[in-house]
Amino acid sequence: MPAPSTPAPPIEARLVLLSGWGGAAVAGSTVVHRRADDLAGLRRLVESAPPRGVIARGLGRSYGDCAQNGGGVALRLDAAAGEMSIDPATATVTVGGGVTLDAVLRASVPAGLFLPVSPGTRLVTVGGAIASDIHGKNHHVDGTFGTHVRSLDLLLASGEVVTIGPDAGNDAELFWATVGGMGLTGVILRATVAMLPIETSRCSVDTERIADLDTLLARMDADDHAFRYSVAWIDPMARGASLGRSVLTRGDHARIEELSPRQAADPLAYRPGHLATVPPLVPRPGVMNRASIAAFNELWFRKAPRHRVGQLVPIPRFFHPLDAVGRWNRLYGRRGFVQYQVVVPFGAERALRRLVERLAGGGVPSFLAVLKRFGAANPAPLSFPAPGWTLAVDVPGGTAGLAPLLAELDGVVLDAGGRHYLTKDAATTAAAIRRGYPRLDEWRRVRDRADPRRRWASDQSRRLRLVGD
Repeated sequence: MPAPSTPAPPIEARLVLLSGWGGAAVAGSTVVHRRADDLAGLRRLVESAPPRGVIARGLGRSYGDCAQNGGGVALRLDAAAGEMSIDPATATVTVGGGVTLDAVLRASVPAGLFLPVSPGTRLVTVGGAIASDIHGKNHHVDGTFGTHVRSLDLLLASGEVVTIGPDAGNDAELFWATVGGMGLTGVILRATVAMLPIETSRCSVDTERIADLDTLLARMDADDHAFRYSVAWIDPMARGASLGRSVLTRGDHARIEELSPRQAADPLAYRPGHLATVPPLVPRPGVMNRASIAAFNELWFRKAPRHRVGQLVPIPRFFHPLDAVGRWNRLYGRRGFVQYQVVVPFGAERALRRLVERLAGGGVPSFLAVLKRFGAANPAPLSFPAPGWTLAVDVPGGTAGLAPLLAELDGVVLDAGGRHYLTKDAATTAAAIRRGYPRLDEWRRVRDRADPRRRWASDQSRRLRLVGD
């Protein structure tokens, strides 16, 4: 581990009302900023932790309450100069836990390297990506982000910093408890990640309209293996013969020979754009209502090509389209929204159909619903992905009948052998998590070894009793 530099000047703690990206639950937390190289300051923070504990918080893009800590401390690990090192020879990047994926991409794409796994936003930190064990459009090929982490430096509750990794001899048990561990094993100070070599900053994308859910599942099952990236937008309000009508988008990184002469002159040019920022004062209840969402869904389905092959699309447009609109979550108004994301195993397609049917028929408007295929799980006890279908749906907060509907959907998911994504969760129960994650007690045992006094805590860890009943 590199020698610590001169500690940053202390930043005064502030009491702040925090919420997740969905904005559905708000709690007052004491926010403290520290740099990863300020080990003395970090140790003092942990030693003086209040009874409600400490949780690391990145950019606040997790949807629920996993990165807030009512009555406790939320630690913002600030990025410092020189916290990123790219090694083209090994195709790896070593980077601070507080550095964003956006910053990594701005440095790595021009060097011919891309993130091995990218979520739908680049505005998350590396530490948050590991703690959530994020997945992307390529899980069926490349697995989760944590699968590509070669080592990480972890600040324990004792103040000790340990370097751990996925291999025997590097405390693999603690490593895999940290991957997907929601920040409850310690603070990820830095990590070395294996990157994906690319020739260009564009993707070659195939798009097609799919008329119904059965056709979509059959198409993805038959030939998703031929594409590195695959995702389907589903109209969750369509019913009857159109149930599950979709826009299926699949592709891979474009090669130089696929570019035009003008594009090939600078094949790794990377310029993520920004269109606008949604203002803070959106009329109540926001612009997301049943009428506007139904109109959007119809337009989105009709504007998609019936079948288009090999369209060249810049990386930001393919992977992070919503990042072009700053604070898009404000469109839901002051009540915010809930994202409900689950996975059901292959062979449980009847349960998946039931989910889509109940969402379409339950009077719950949604425009952002995506379906992906997951491949094999990794060794992390709390990693969300498992072989099967994952469905994610955004629903405006305060929607009538939402709570009982989600409880009903929970039963469908769990009876099928599925589970919920902790990073997105704001509505499920401790019993549902225990049932969906059969290795929870195994994770707790490792976590308690790393933090016997349970200094790492969050609102979610208490709500779902993750660290014990």
